[in-house]
Amino acid sequence: MVAIGLSADAVARVRFALSCLWEVVASVRVLRDPGDHAVHLPWVNRVRPRLAEAGLAGPDGGLLWQLVPPAPGYLADFLTPPPAGLTPDLGQELSALRATPPGTVRAQLDLYPGARPPALAALYADPADGLRRLAEEIAAYWRLALAAEWPRIRALLDAEVFRRARRLAEEGAAGLLNDLHERVRWEGDALLISQRHCAAPDVPDGSGLVLVPSVFVWPSVLSIAAGDVSQLAYPARGLGSLWECPPAAPDALGAVLGRGRARLLAELDAPRSTTELARRTGMSPAGVSQHLATLRAAGLVVTHRAGRSLLSSRTPVAEALLTAPG
Repeated sequence: MVAIGLSADAVARVRFALSCLWEVVASVRVLRDPGDHAVHLPWVNRVRPRLAEAGLAGPDGGLLWQLVPPAPGYLADFLTPPPAGLTPDLGQELSALRATPPGTVRAQLDLYPGARPPALAALYADPADGLRRLAEEIAAYWRLALAAEWPRIRALLDAEVFRRARRLAEEGAAGLLNDLHERVRWEGDALLISQRHCAAPDVPDGSGLVLVPSVFVWPSVLSIAAGDVSQLAYPARGLGSLWECPPAAPDALGAVLGRGRARLLAELDAPRSTTELARRTGMSPAGVSQHLATLRAAGLVVTHRAGRSLLSSRTPVAEALLTAPG
């Protein structure tokens, strides 16, 4: 059990952040044991061959692969430095990773069980050079496994932050924190996280908490309770349809609304940005914007801001139209 201290002052400093590195680390765990992450099998089957060919996954996997053991093995905290906010930037996060003090790297590597494989031994001997190589591996991993998927992942994460922020406004901190995950509950002045094999110590007091919604951390949670900034990565909602192709809109609906607008409604099975909708449908961003304006005027779509993005989603009226019998 991890207990992250949350005084009244600390609760006031709870914030959300998005992180490319959290998705990298959690997705490696998915690749190591896809059977426990069945919702992500379409992604695993798509990317694993190219990662294996590049030496980034499987028995010949490099430094990143060695640093991320199967769950519930220990995971070094330096892999996920505290994210800055809601506009994640892999380059900035890798800069923070490379700046990890050598003593911190070695102390956390000492927590890994058993003899060090050559990749980890080299990192221990020369942390600065090892972190440079690790950052290069992560950048390559990102290009092969996550870059093309990032717009849809980002749209889902933005929608999650919007939902949670609204819950915080409506129900306060208790309503927010007690609804994050079955393993997480807020009692008194501490956030209790049930982790059977967590090596982090209990924290009797803290300066705040960063909540990191994640796609690949599902179905569990991952926490960092050591250091100056506590983090909790938890599964974002809406994962069930992340890798699915939405069903086609009924022909009758297309006849009424037009095929383009009906296609957009079908694609809005999760909140999406104009850019993501354009990528998924092949329409131009300007065309998507024009169709969305018409759908909003008809009460079929609502749009809200999430960070720098505008996300559109279907209204209950649109849901009824899409599911109506033909």
